[in-house]
Amino acid sequence: VQLVESGGGLVQAGGSLRLSCAASGLTFSNYAMAWFRQAPGKEREFVAAISGNGIITSYSDSVKGRFTISRDNAKMTVYVQMNSLKPEDTAVYCCAASPYGTTFWSREPRYDYWGQGTHVTVSS
Repeated sequence: VQLVESGGGLVQAGGSLRLSCAASGLTFSNYAMAWFRQAPGKEREFVAAISGNGIITSYSDSVKGRFTISRDNAKMTVYVQMNSLKPEDTAVYCCAASPYGTTFWSREPRYDYWGQGTHVTVSS
């Protein structure tokens, strides 16, 4: 199984970025997908998740209303559209895959596979 993120970069506060995570080696629609992030000097935290069929989504309070997670099962790709970015959104963003559905899906142990991450820097 491989998860490869892309789309990170440097953006000014208030700007937007769309991250992508391309999956291979798994039956993609059977997996809930999530984005986590880790800021410098901080623990990794949950950002957003989406169910295998794309119907159910969940967001952390810190990104709710600004970020949108989506997926294209035909392309085996999950996305996160990030709008109104803030300097505190600066982090390495990783995608993760879980075969365990939506139960406790904000928790890292629920995820079996992880990508390497893509850097997002938001300047003030």
